[in-house]
Amino acid sequence: MKPCVLTIAGSDSGGNAGIQADLRAFHAYGLHGCTVITSITAQNPLKVIAAESVSPALVEAQLRAVLGTYNIKAIKTGMLGSAELVEVVAMVLKEYPRIPIVCDPVMVATSGAVLSDDATISALISQLFPSSALITPNIPEWEIIKDRTKLGTVPSFLGTVPILVKGGHSEGGDSIDELICSGESYYFSASRIVNPVSTHGTGCSLSAAIAAELALGHGLREAIAGAKKFVTDAIASSYKIGEGEQIGVLGFAPRGRI
Repeated sequence: MKPCVLTIAGSDSGGNAGIQADLRAFHAYGLHGCTVITSITAQNPLKVIAAESVSPALVEAQLRAVLGTYNIKAIKTGMLGSAELVEVVAMVLKEYPRIPIVCDPVMVATSGAVLSDDATISALISQLFPSSALITPNIPEWEIIKDRTKLGTVPSFLGTVPILVKGGHSEGGDSIDELICSGESYYFSASRIVNPVSTHGTGCSLSAAIAAELALGHGLREAIAGAKKFVTDAIASSYKIGEGEQIGVLGFAPRGRI
């Protein structure tokens, strides 16, 4: 039976990030992708024009339509949009504890824009993080998480759940991601691509690729290393699809077919 991967995230009308990027990554790995759409956005690589969240009841219905019917081997969560949506997603996923969850918190965009309010961030930390197999914050998101847990405003999960701090916001010739797992740190490095056509959707694509690697039976560190190479290659082979700077898309090459 062919394995499937589920993405729970927002829709990007430009096809660069969110649900669309996740499905492209799953396809590159030769996997069937199932979707639960949490938000409809009107956006392109330059800006988000509008966004509207899906109702919690419809998100729950989507989850129940897919889980238990398809051969879901891994789950990736992205933009959830509200504390209410986090709560319903966490509630349903607790019924499937054997399926690993890769949680991309989507709190702060690459541009620096804050995408989640305080209630949503607190719900993510207290309800979804503890049951995740991996959390993939970027550096600004990691700072928010550390501040929240230090303040004691939410239960602390640090030390029990692996965290991959993505290094795309850092400076230097290499992009270095740090995996913090059981008190140890492991580093995943790749040469930074100079002047790529597009980097839009790299965070979504990395977490989706990790979920795909886990669905194929790879261990966590092996999955991260494979996904890191997959996304680095995608940035290097990105190509233009419209007018203006950054109107391009990551170039996903077939990864593994089953």
